Amino acid sequence: MQPETVLVLDANERAALAVARSLTRAGHTVYAADRRRYSLAGAASGVRPVRIVADALEAPRAFAAEVAAHCARLGVRVLLPITDGSLEAVLEHRAELPSGVVLPFASLDVYRAASDKLRVHEAARASGIAVDGTVVVADPKAPAPSDAHLYPGVVKPHRSVVGDDTRQKLRVRIVDDAAQCEAALRALPPEAFPVLVQRRVRGPGEGVFVARWKGRTIARFAHRRLREKPPAGGVSVFRRSIALPPDLLAACDKLLDSLDWEGVAMIEGKRDLDNGGWCVMEINGRFWGSLQLAIDAGVDFPALLVAAALGTPSPSVDTWRDDVRTRWEWGDVDHLLLRMIRSAQRLQLPSDAPSRFATLLEWCAVRPGRDHLEVLKLSDPGPFVVESLQRAGVLP
Repeated sequence: MQPETVLVLDANERAALAVARSLTRAGHTVYAADRRRYSLAGAASGVRPVRIVADALEAPRAFAAEVAAHCARLGVRVLLPITDGSLEAVLEHRAELPSGVVLPFASLDVYRAASDKLRVHEAARASGIAVDGTVVVADPKAPAPSDAHLYPGVVKPHRSVVGDDTRQKLRVRIVDDAAQCEAALRALPPEAFPVLVQRRVRGPGEGVFVARWKGRTIARFAHRRLREKPPAGGVSVFRRSIALPPDLLAACDKLLDSLDWEGVAMIEGKRDLDNGGWCVMEINGRFWGSLQLAIDAGVDFPALLVAAALGTPSPSVDTWRDDVRTRWEWGDVDHLLLRMIRSAQRLQLPSDAPSRFATLLEWCAVRPGRDHLEVLKLSDPGPFVVESLQRAGVLP
């Protein structure tokens, strides 16, 4: 494949760093754009940093126009947004991109359909994937569900990013009872509705990751979350590659087929320890935070997607190394600190959560050759230095 010029947006995201490193290794010229002067991907070896002024959420049109100008100036062939906000802004104003720029993602309508948790749950049921204990609150003035079996539960807006001219990112809230659920619902803007109230599944988070292009699946991968920040559920900070049953993978393919999906997708689910089942949570139609684990396990999603989008697809990759683990260093430190200084009850952890001592022992366990670091690479230390200085407040 002939090397091309690639612009990676949201350069301070860990997924952007994984994408930039992957495509640099593949021989492409990689630019990494962010509002920060110093960013993770921008500090990676061989990557050229670019500054962006506009905010994708506050001014999506201005953001897309600025991205288009950078594409024209740099001769960009492939554009890769990383976050929901930037991806939606660029998809909405796709026509403003210079002719010939490849944006290897689904159309705006398909992307928004996959971002709608209610529609995804309906499509998942039709595809044979379980959706457990869900009540839909459609009216912003409606009271919280009183069904006792829903609690402890989670309150999920139907979309993570809402709004038109100005947008905001909404987050999932954990609630213990109907009173907390009521407070969480009242705190949401009208655009967040319909809202899903779900029973909190007791079990680890698992993800099925897929890349598709022109109706063909070009890559698959799966992982299990081992630790998160915050510990009760949030960003994955330590995870391992896993094998999944063929019938579940087939059901996930059917789900994406029903959406006419193009590009990469993370189908986020949970393994229910009470019944052994697998329940879908949502679909993220972009590169995900734990992307580096897939690359460490042998599935290089960025390189595979770019090759396919440029018309030189390689054979499909649907096998990977099992039980490979990748740790986000500073995120895992935060997990440990929270577990050490706060009680399990305050952290909203289940009653069978490991003790502080067991958590410490598990955190310290390292398997040479099978465990990987996400940001810190001895051959490319710049991103870890930038992240550490940002964490210390030295870099803006």
